[in-house]
Amino acid sequence: MKLYFKIFLGLIALSKLSYAQNLPSMSRGKAENADSKAQTPSTQNMKKYEGYFDFYYDEKSGKVYLEVDKLDTEFLYFRSLSNGVGNGGPERGQAASALAKFVKIGPKILLVEPVTNYRAITTNADQIKAVENNFAKSVIFGFVPVSYSGGKYLIDLTPFIIRDSQYITARLGVARVSGPGVANSAAPSAGSYKLDETRSMVYIENTKNFPKNTEFESLLTFTGGNPNANPYGRGTDVAPDPTAITINMHQSFVELPDADYAPRKFDPRSAFGMFSYLDFSAPMTEQIEKKFIRRHRLQKKDPNAAQSEAVKPIMYYVDRGAPEPIKKALIDGGAWWNQAFEAAGFKNAFQIQELPEGADPMDIRYNVVNWITRSGNPARGFSSGASFVDPRTGEIIKGVVTLGSDRHRQDYLIAEGLLLPYKNGKTVSKEMEEMSLARIRQLSAHEIGHTLGFNHNFAASSKDRGSVMDYPYPKFSMKADGSIDISDAYAVGIGSWDKRAVMWGYTEFKKGTDENVALDNIMKETLAQGFIYIPDIGGNAHPSSHQWDDGENPIDQMTHIMKVRRKILDDFSENAIPDGQPMATIEEVLVPAYLLHRYQIEAVAKSIGGLYFTHAVKNDGQVVTRMVEPKEQWRAFESLMSTISPEALALPEKLIRNIPPRPSGYPASVETFKGYTGPTFDPIAAAESAASLSLSYMLDSERASRLIEYNGRDSKNPSFIEIADKLIAGTWKAPVVEGYKGELQTMVNNQVIRYLLVLAANTSTSEVVRGQALYEIENLKQWMNSRLASVKPAQKANILFALSQMEGFKVDPNKFQSPAPVVAPPGAPIGMPAMDFLNNNSVLNTGGELPCSYNNF
Repeated sequence: MKLYFKIFLGLIALSKLSYAQNLPSMSRGKAENADSKAQTPSTQNMKKYEGYFDFYYDEKSGKVYLEVDKLDTEFLYFRSLSNGVGNGGPERGQAASALAKFVKIGPKILLVEPVTNYRAITTNADQIKAVENNFAKSVIFGFVPVSYSGGKYLIDLTPFIIRDSQYITARLGVARVSGPGVANSAAPSAGSYKLDETRSMVYIENTKNFPKNTEFESLLTFTGGNPNANPYGRGTDVAPDPTAITINMHQSFVELPDADYAPRKFDPRSAFGMFSYLDFSAPMTEQIEKKFIRRHRLQKKDPNAAQSEAVKPIMYYVDRGAPEPIKKALIDGGAWWNQAFEAAGFKNAFQIQELPEGADPMDIRYNVVNWITRSGNPARGFSSGASFVDPRTGEIIKGVVTLGSDRHRQDYLIAEGLLLPYKNGKTVSKEMEEMSLARIRQLSAHEIGHTLGFNHNFAASSKDRGSVMDYPYPKFSMKADGSIDISDAYAVGIGSWDKRAVMWGYTEFKKGTDENVALDNIMKETLAQGFIYIPDIGGNAHPSSHQWDDGENPIDQMTHIMKVRRKILDDFSENAIPDGQPMATIEEVLVPAYLLHRYQIEAVAKSIGGLYFTHAVKNDGQVVTRMVEPKEQWRAFESLMSTISPEALALPEKLIRNIPPRPSGYPASVETFKGYTGPTFDPIAAAESAASLSLSYMLDSERASRLIEYNGRDSKNPSFIEIADKLIAGTWKAPVVEGYKGELQTMVNNQVIRYLLVLAANTSTSEVVRGQALYEIENLKQWMNSRLASVKPAQKANILFALSQMEGFKVDPNKFQSPAPVVAPPGAPIGMPAMDFLNNNSVLNTGGELPCSYNNF
């Protein structure tokens, strides 16, 4: 640690300011081929910054002049946000990188981004030129030199620095809420913005120079907007004055790594992200697309030793602004990765510590874990892990983790609902804090894993929580006395899958070893140990690939969760909130407790019309595809039916009476249930949000298509008609229940009709699915008509409404609009969309904790 800190201090010393000495021609000379009337600035009285690209700063004008002494030399152009807006849009640490170079054409110096995705890997100059000429490059900026001397051009870099390099104007003004079971919906627009140069300038305090990287920063003000916008229901959250948003933007010129990095082949079973390009010189016997993994450079001091220290360890630094004990948890969790690198033959090859005081997290040399504070509900903030790579090779140059602030509060809220800890006269247990910190440690390891090159493995939970790259759900159990045990909520340490993945991607083999054979042997051993790797592509079909689930078998785990959930709801009381809190705030703690099973619903549903598959390659011995056993599919169906029963959806009467309308200062929010009853708590609507989750998965159009296909291929598999018949038999045709539970039954019935009609109206699904949905609707219609004369008024009203919905669909299916269900509050700590980064081959973002990908900017 001390050695790295000394090195850091030495580099800082190299960046100290010095007054420029007289340069014979550059100080006074005229610009080559420039307008003779243009006044050439003198650098004599400017401050000089020496480093990768020397530059000068004129304090009087606020301008920066750059010495271009490396024409036609490629470097990494890196741009990022030093601070952000803080509302889930442009945020600190978001960045992009690309290959760039200065070229001189006529009177101008151009900053050019060459093509990297299309190449000709050959010594044939004509082939190389042919590829270059067939694809457009990008001129990022153009400059007219203000002077020239000794092979060095002086250019005014100020307009380049004071510009919207991160396209903020296109990204401001839109906020969204998203998540499982939540439809994306745009918030009121914050209006359009434009860069105001009169309120923008070079931010010299963070404009620095180092031997291998030159750093520029600007303070930019964007004006315009809509002062009346209200994105989150609590006032305009983009800036104190929403018509003037001021942020800092960073740009860097960075020396590219040397040629000693050895790319490693890509394997779809490895969990590594892919770096690729097209090689148009490849012979027809080879694939034109060359695929490699993205990884850090890591070499042993002794390549022949089974265990060796690294020539240069992978160092990560945690944001100094993260509060304690969060900061320690981030460091402790990140340090787990060293266990995996030890399994790959390295000693202390992965290290993590607090960022040294005075160090700049924007500096390309530092892998950083940023702690981001946000407006809105900070506990809902997403987290991500991005890697910036050498566009030539895929070598990871910088890892950037963005962790949403106060993520621990969401787990604390869950723990409050599980433990009901605020009992009169009793000391509040530390269990909630310990559970929250355990999640932060896991989250740190997860996001850092993305920056090391790894994708999600959503199948890992079925093998004893085998990977930090899964999305973990807190594990809990019920003790003999009925209390809830959360002591094992999150796993401790790196996962067994993660060790295998690091072994495959980072092991340095002895000289003379055939790397391809050695890698294949590691993979064979991994598969033999029973590991499977299924990332986000598992989608809604793979019965073992789920987010936020737990347990080896999702159906068995659902039985456990529903038992615990029932106990929690039956006992739920004011003990969920501290003394002095309004009784209405019981609802915030109730939400995650009532929806405790929401992600297990999705996991169980995947067994219905599910397909077990692997990312098998030829002759590797893995099962390629396998339909879920019919018995297991029916077991999954019955499990989901149990979640929409009145017994499962009902809340105790005592609890309902203890939730009053919201008081002043505590408005309803995205964290509370929606309803139809005005200011009062609506238990039927809360149940609707839960039941809709189950029904939306059961009557999913893709699942219906698979059910039809798989039944056609093997009649032992349940068909869609059989599933729909049993669903209707267990809802509409079930014995009528009276009272509150009867109202819940009516609500579920209405939702069944809704989802069948939506399925029949869905022009994006197959006509066979739509036809079978219509068949079910018509049969149900006939049954309803036969019952009208014999049912009680309440059930008759329910039937009449359903018939009117069917009639509306029949009149014009294309214009049919079914009433939307009450949407459940977001469950995972997400709530805002992710933002992706520019170049597929310069940035990797696998998105930890995200339901969707970042959009390019």
